[in-house]
Amino acid sequence: MLAVEIQSHARKLMEVHGASAIAEAAQKARCFEKIGDQKQAGTWRRIEAALLQLRGPRAS
Repeated sequence: MLAVEIQSHARKLMEVHGASAIAEAAQKARCFEKIGDQKQAGTWRRIEAALLQLRGPRAS
């Protein structure tokens, strides 16, 4: 999947799930890892990383 598509999926997921989008992406990645689908797991890990970037730095 292209980087542009990853960013698009991340934005859509953030719109739908809000702050829980990161956890949602991580959970999907773990599910794919568990069944041995490394390609899909990798895609979801990339989406998770894009979501972390969209969130920006956390305030302390």
